[in-house]
Amino acid sequence: MQQKLSGNYASVNGLALYYEIHGSGRPLILLHGGLGVNTMFGDVLWQLADSFQVIAVELQAHGHTADIDRPIRYELMAEDIAALIQQLNLDKVHLMGYSLGGGVALRTAIQHPEVVDKLVLVSTAFKRHGWYPGVLASMDQLTGAAAEFMKPSPVYQEYVRIAPQPENFPTLLDKMGDLMRQPYDWSEEVAALTIPTLLVFGDADSLPPSHAAEFFALLGGGQQDAGWDNAHLPNSQLAILPGRTHYNICYDLALGTAVCQFLAPAQPE
Repeated sequence: MQQKLSGNYASVNGLALYYEIHGSGRPLILLHGGLGVNTMFGDVLWQLADSFQVIAVELQAHGHTADIDRPIRYELMAEDIAALIQQLNLDKVHLMGYSLGGGVALRTAIQHPEVVDKLVLVSTAFKRHGWYPGVLASMDQLTGAAAEFMKPSPVYQEYVRIAPQPENFPTLLDKMGDLMRQPYDWSEEVAALTIPTLLVFGDADSLPPSHAAEFFALLGGGQQDAGWDNAHLPNSQLAILPGRTHYNICYDLALGTAVCQFLAPAQPE
């Protein structure tokens, strides 16, 4: 396991945005899921840091990053990531996000395609109704009132361990619930993307495989046979990890392997 470096803060859009840097090489910005922190990637983070300079960010109101007086929105957090890239004097970066972080990564690519080289989206929906109906029902019900019931959970325990204001957990739940109830459908913007993108889902994810296939099709994948000479091979890829769910996919080293292969520089033929 690699040695963890101390955390840093960037002043962006009124936020003191927390990030850690692991490894060296081509920059890869890594974005966690909702209510999570950087540790939710487990050993996959260190696997990625063997090949890249991983910049692991904790988003608004998550982990070490304190909340500010604004709603939690994908579009606003995407601007935070774009501002961080500029502040770190990076040119183009690889960008990877899981669930909530995937939505932020996708919006960053849509809003600032000039700063993203390759994009990796894990268990990410491009429209609200891509999630299973039961998952949407849970999203609809999320409020700060759930804080008491979540106190025994690892999510809560990790939050109170590192958050600058642990008492704000109910507020985080309120804001996340509000975000999850917002309608969105980014189909047209996804179809206009030209950034090479890797989509990764579990076969027992919170989104059906049909959503993964629809997402892949918007990116130009799954339209025709690639041909023996790869003449019609799309520049984006789709991976479905067997036996993986929305809740354990980020711990699977097969995820890291797929990401490293996708992000590896093209070999001359």
